[in-house]
Amino acid sequence: MEITDIKIRKLLTEGRLRAVVSVTVDNMLAVHDIKIVQGDNRLFIAMPSRKDENGIFRDVVHPIQPEARKILEDSIMDTYQTYLAQAEAEEQAAHTE
Repeated sequence: MEITDIKIRKLLTEGRLRAVVSVTVDNMLAVHDIKIVQGDNRLFIAMPSRKDENGIFRDVVHPIQPEARKILEDSIMDTYQTYLAQAEAEEQAAHTE
């Protein structure tokens, strides 16, 4: 599995939800609505889900192997941190002009 693209679709600053991302795998499969959530101790990803008839949220898509989840989470978090750093640098540059 090669993650070929990660796009930050939405950035949020209020509440626990921090961002919504889309991931492309092997230039063939896109997974939308992966969420970056602020947990009690760390940021984590939540896979796209929907509520079933009993009101329980179930993942629509998810990694099968723990190694795949780690690759996915690490890649998303790296992209998110880079995105935040670039946004901060751009904001600082705008203030200095």
